[in-house]
Amino acid sequence: MSDTQDPPTEESTADQSESLDGEYDPGEIEPKWQDRWVTEDTYAYDGDADTRFAIDTPPPTVSGNLHMGHLYQFTLQDFVARYHRMADDTVYFPFGYDDNGIASERLTERELDIRHQDFERRVFQEKCRDVCATYEDEFTQDVQSLAISVDWDNTYKTIEPRVQRISQLSFLDLYEQGREYRQRAPTIWCPDCETAISQVEQEDEDKHTKFNDIAFELVEDGNGDAPGEGDAEETFTISTTRPELLPACVSVFVHPDDDENQHLVGGTARVPLFEQEVPIIADERVDMETGSGLVMCCTFGDQNDIEWYQAHDLDLRLAIDESATMTELAEQYEGMSTTQARAAIIEDLDVEGHLLESRDHEHTVQVHERCGVEVEYLVTEQWYIKLLDKKDEYLQAGRDMEWFPEKMYSRYQHWIEGLEWDWCISRQRDSGIPIPVWYCDECGEPTFAEREQLPVDPLSDDPPVGECEHCGHDTFTPEEDVFDTWATSSLTPLINAEWDWDADSESFEMAMDELYPFDLRPQGHDIISFWLFHTVVKCYEHTGEVPFESVMVNGMVLDENREAMSKSKGNVIPPSEVLENFPVDAARYWAAGTSIGDDFPYKEGDLEAGERLLQKLWNASRLVDQLTPAQNAVENVPEDDLAAVDRWMLAELDATIDSVTTKFEDYAFSKARNELRSFFWNTFCDDYLEIAKQRLSEGGNASTEYTLLTAHRTFLQLFAPFLPHITEELWSRMYDSDQSVHTTDWPVAGGYEADLEAGETAMEVVSALRRYKTENGLPLNADLEHVEVYGHVEGFADAVAEAMHVETLETFEDAPDITTEISDIDLDYSVVGPEFGNDVGAIEGAIAQGDYEIEDGTLVVSGGEFELDAEMFEVEESRTYSGEGEMTETESAVVVVR
Repeated sequence: MSDTQDPPTEESTADQSESLDGEYDPGEIEPKWQDRWVTEDTYAYDGDADTRFAIDTPPPTVSGNLHMGHLYQFTLQDFVARYHRMADDTVYFPFGYDDNGIASERLTERELDIRHQDFERRVFQEKCRDVCATYEDEFTQDVQSLAISVDWDNTYKTIEPRVQRISQLSFLDLYEQGREYRQRAPTIWCPDCETAISQVEQEDEDKHTKFNDIAFELVEDGNGDAPGEGDAEETFTISTTRPELLPACVSVFVHPDDDENQHLVGGTARVPLFEQEVPIIADERVDMETGSGLVMCCTFGDQNDIEWYQAHDLDLRLAIDESATMTELAEQYEGMSTTQARAAIIEDLDVEGHLLESRDHEHTVQVHERCGVEVEYLVTEQWYIKLLDKKDEYLQAGRDMEWFPEKMYSRYQHWIEGLEWDWCISRQRDSGIPIPVWYCDECGEPTFAEREQLPVDPLSDDPPVGECEHCGHDTFTPEEDVFDTWATSSLTPLINAEWDWDADSESFEMAMDELYPFDLRPQGHDIISFWLFHTVVKCYEHTGEVPFESVMVNGMVLDENREAMSKSKGNVIPPSEVLENFPVDAARYWAAGTSIGDDFPYKEGDLEAGERLLQKLWNASRLVDQLTPAQNAVENVPEDDLAAVDRWMLAELDATIDSVTTKFEDYAFSKARNELRSFFWNTFCDDYLEIAKQRLSEGGNASTEYTLLTAHRTFLQLFAPFLPHITEELWSRMYDSDQSVHTTDWPVAGGYEADLEAGETAMEVVSALRRYKTENGLPLNADLEHVEVYGHVEGFADAVAEAMHVETLETFEDAPDITTEISDIDLDYSVVGPEFGNDVGAIEGAIAQGDYEIEDGTLVVSGGEFELDAEMFEVEESRTYSGEGEMTETESAVVVVR
């Protein structure tokens, strides 16, 4: 039997003078424990412990205030941490702040009403640090107010010098491995943020636009014929949603199977308004079903344009710059935004007679997930990490991890299979970790920082050499770009394990190598392609193994209409508003209400249910406290000395411990919560406590006192991960004021054996008799003269009689004489109607007259005229007891009150 199951002895340090009288007051109790847990280092990580559990927690982006998604995600992580802190020796549960990159930059601009372009980089970075520090302090307070059991001695910021060093070390290591390269190439570009972005930072957005049919002039066809010669026509039609790209048009494409337009292939066309002549080429990537089946290729409008540009060695014509402004190539439209140019060009096409039709069109475009602005494709020089050559290895790395829920692996798999670009990690921003490179002014070759220098900022630090090792030139230009924030956030396992270069051993080492690989990565499904995938890539390349054993993926919190919460919709519910009206423990109860991985709507019903559970737990604890005034003197009671009902209670408790433990191990928090609540509320409070109350009403009973205290202590421990405040308060008052319930050992089954079936049937009988008294207006302590129980309750009859004040209780294994009759036949008209049509009325009439039989599950009506299969009807039965007394039935027994 586990020591954790034993009630306290006389050496217990619980302050028995503290009364549990009155209502539970979370407003007073919750802040008290939040402060004490932090000041007393209750959740400190012990690196010398024999067993540990390490969690690679997501650093929230510092871009605003806490939202309901944070509350939900942090609480799920905390369920894991609190359970494993009790089940294992220690838990590594750090906290980080992702405070570099576009998000913190835009926050600073918004908060201070400034633009980053108006400041030198170092000055603007300092402003970002100041703004982020304020928000981080608020974040810390908010997280502590949710009772998240973080070890606050293990925190980090993604912009702090130590993390900058790790990020720059990662860059140097990947470059030396040949996994990084710098290239001038087509790049996904956000014109609003004025920076390159990666494929993962795009999201789909449906937009309304115009589909424009434009007449292109044919210069000559594939036979070399000009209009008017042979069969050459004067024009052909191009359909496009982006006429502002006409100045960037470099070719026209035709599908090889497009027989109608094959004569054009090999010819040339003239672009309307801008007059450049472009070749007409065949390519299988043309979508023959869209528009006219002919498509113009511009550098660049989309991914197809880039593929065609590379495959056919086309010209480069850049008509749009980094701010989505038309360049001089756009001639009279130079300086216009793309939106302005689109309208002006459509108007001029119409005037010149080139616009054949302009019609409404809905289509999906790619926008930057940070700002919602439609992306462009520009040719820029960027740094990349190779991905495409190792897609199979990254898929296998994903298979090497255990996924909760398992279905989320498919999202990881589909992302990798759909990758079309290597990972662009450079950004043209100010707030970020500098790329540690200088370029020779003469030959352009890069010079990299030495590991011992890091962290460095090339804009303010000198290169490690006096002259270029390639050409001997002595002046350099510093790299101005910074890393994508995900290039650093993807290193969180290495940041937490304190990965660094050891000069003595000339190798990478981890100061806390016992943490790696981490046991768990918890995160949302929305950043599988962002954070999870990139972490696998980085850590796999640096260490040769996956960074964590398991992944727990949570869903998103929606509003009551199942729509995503957003400021633009006005449906955001801040946690502060929720916690003004509900206890933190009630919010945590709500967070445990949904299966991980599933999106779910915010509803106050679960919060209210959580609040009721807190009061129920408090009231039940008060009753236990009153029934066991000498609880400190209760010793272990040998199993042979336990009453049958007490042994049954402990055996049921064993089963619950095993089941709830398994569910915690599987991250099935909603199932664990519901099972635990049901067992505590229904079996313990409604049934067993009533029995215990009667057994202890006339003095002590060692068997019942021991069982009551063992069950109650165990409930506090099982509920502790979900409801940390109230369980800590009750534990401190009733059992041990020196040790937190959250650092006790997780309960294990005590090995009790009992007739569970008989005990469960007995509890059904107790509930039935309680319901009988209520329905007949009797108090629960009213005496019942005679009760007959037909069912298996062997060994529990006395307990039932005592609990429900029954003077004479007789038990029978066999069922009583009960008459069963069919009272009604319910037809499923959704099936019967289509099958029998106008005959439905006749079927109903025959059934009403009793003209039917049921043969082998088939309803035979009117002597066989109609036959209805089992799925077409349901039989309602009435059961009548012909003996003396009033009968009530439970699932496993028949109870007769006489």
